[in-house]
Amino acid sequence: MAAGATGYADILKAPHAARLLAGTLVGRLPNATAPFAIVLFTRAEGGSYTLAGGLAAVYGIATAIGQPLLGRAVDLHGQPRVQLPAAVVSALGMVLLALAGIGSLPLAYAAVAVAGLFTPPLEGGLRALWPDVLGREDRVHRAYAMDAVAQEVMFTVGPLLVTLLVAVWSAGAGLFVINLIGVLGALSVVLSEPSRTWRSAPREAHWLGALRSPGLLALLGAFFFVGLALGSITVAGVAYADDHGQESVYGWLMAALGLGALIGGTAYGARQWTGAPERRLRVIVALLALGYLPLVLTPGVVAMTALCALAGVFLAPAIACAFIVVDRHAPTGTVTEAFSWLVTTFGVGAAVGTAVAGPAVELGGTAWSFAVAGAGGIAALLVLMTTQRVLAVPGRTKEMARSSENDRNGAAEPGFSSGREA
Repeated sequence: MAAGATGYADILKAPHAARLLAGTLVGRLPNATAPFAIVLFTRAEGGSYTLAGGLAAVYGIATAIGQPLLGRAVDLHGQPRVQLPAAVVSALGMVLLALAGIGSLPLAYAAVAVAGLFTPPLEGGLRALWPDVLGREDRVHRAYAMDAVAQEVMFTVGPLLVTLLVAVWSAGAGLFVINLIGVLGALSVVLSEPSRTWRSAPREAHWLGALRSPGLLALLGAFFFVGLALGSITVAGVAYADDHGQESVYGWLMAALGLGALIGGTAYGARQWTGAPERRLRVIVALLALGYLPLVLTPGVVAMTALCALAGVFLAPAIACAFIVVDRHAPTGTVTEAFSWLVTTFGVGAAVGTAVAGPAVELGGTAWSFAVAGAGGIAALLVLMTTQRVLAVPGRTKEMARSSENDRNGAAEPGFSSGREA
């Protein structure tokens, strides 16, 4: 683990790396906290939980639509021309909601739709920048793991920050402040030299864009079910807390999941992996599925918290490894779009998991809702197993070789794409 800590420190010491990571995390705060902030604001305005859920759902759907479209725009036009304007428009959508309230439902729905549709693809953009910033393949792979760990921290700290703003000010002020912070984060990223100078490799004109890669489609299919599993756990956790008559139990379960992901991601990034990442991803997803299955036992609170921590261990490694596979299979010139598709598919899967777990609780109780998570993990593994041949052949082999040959500093290792061609 000490070697891993040294490796992370080495990454953060690289020029621009700490700024890009911090700016991306801060810029993504509005997206990480939006569903929670929308619910708090709607309730503070006197709206029902049904309305709050509807507004949050529209935001989620709009984000799922906007991310790959904006990712494609980034690949075509560069990061500054897309990321910052999108962040500003998204923030204005939330500001409109805060100012107008829920008195006019069409306006409220339009505001959250705009906010979601224009959420900047900062996550995909950062992963497209890592090769240029870090150079060596092993450092980039470790950065993917570090990014996944930092994301878990953000999704824990973000809601706490919103809660604090609501407590000391108001729900509307929370929307203002979080989105202002998000714009500042995006501004920090796009003003950096790597973001300003990054250019995607020339791309073949095709209406499907990144989706014309069979390997990428296989990966997206698998991670839809990973998202489904995670989304179902959020509902199942609420049902479990209700069964035990303590709302605080839900917080413990979610914190345990986050802690497990934090430990798993840190350990994964501490090691330099060899061999095909596609094969490694199958093993990680198999372990992820095995971690979800014991949750159906729904034991006492202490044991259940421990099981949730175990279930979270392989989530961050799965995400980190998946982004390596995305980079290998994305068609030339579509890397940001491809990363954004993975984020979108994962989010859609989580939304579906949330929707499925609710009826599962009503039909069979809490154990059935946790069974949805186990089924999602198994389905993800089956997709990866049945598409082994498709995933075995990276879709960008020729482009990767060209990238290493054109690497003026000799930093990129053979077989590793840099996302930029000289």
